[in-house]
Amino acid sequence: MHYIWKEWKETIRGKGLWLSMAAIIAVSAGMLFTSSLPFDQGFYILLINLFDTLTYFIPILCLFTGAFSVFQEKEQKTMVMLLTKKDSFPSFLLKKSLALHTVFLLPLAGWLFFYLSLLKFSYRIDFAGYGIFILSVFTIVIVFMQLGVLVGSISRNRMQIIGFAILIWFYFFFLHDFLLLTFLPNVTHENVKLFSAAYFLNPMQAVRIYLETGLEVYSFSHMSRLLQSFMWTKPVYFYLGSTTFWLLASFLGAVVFHRKEGGE
Repeated sequence: MHYIWKEWKETIRGKGLWLSMAAIIAVSAGMLFTSSLPFDQGFYILLINLFDTLTYFIPILCLFTGAFSVFQEKEQKTMVMLLTKKDSFPSFLLKKSLALHTVFLLPLAGWLFFYLSLLKFSYRIDFAGYGIFILSVFTIVIVFMQLGVLVGSISRNRMQIIGFAILIWFYFFFLHDFLLLTFLPNVTHENVKLFSAAYFLNPMQAVRIYLETGLEVYSFSHMSRLLQSFMWTKPVYFYLGSTTFWLLASFLGAVVFHRKEGGE
């Protein structure tokens, strides 16, 4: 609780959380009030379009938020004081990460539940589908916030944070899929499962396929044999595998490659 309260007080004094929430509210409200989708199926179309739009900027916002929050602890020497209270660095990092997630997700959850009340005036609501949508957005936030914690832990100055954050965002948003496209001509029935695992290692792709199948807008019936081999397990397992991998990898990387000193 101490870490959550400390993180909340630091966050409300800054602009990062409020700018992030302002962007999310503006985009989601704008899409709702400017769309003219059918009453029955428009709900699902809106959620897919909204998720795609949010993934343009939520990852980079979370990367910067997580990174600068950890770096600030090093820069202001508050990390040293916290670690002298019989707290190991992994324990500090875990508590810091949980506090960051809590402080960012609570306002976001409040807006998304209010957004649901607005949707009820325009569309037929599927509450289970909306729950899957919320979980998908939360997952993107948590994964990239944790990657931001990694960036803040290994960086020595603010320029390194900016460089690492942009590089990670660019890789997941564009470069990962582009690199896999170069291997596409060599994909066969023998190696398609390996290609599939590499493709869905990207959290954006894993979460998106989970959302699309959860909302039942993507069907796996009448697939070719190669595509059946590509989808060799349920989308929820790709989602859980990718999420677990990046949370563990980013946390362990932040612990192992941590740099103690922070400065301009």
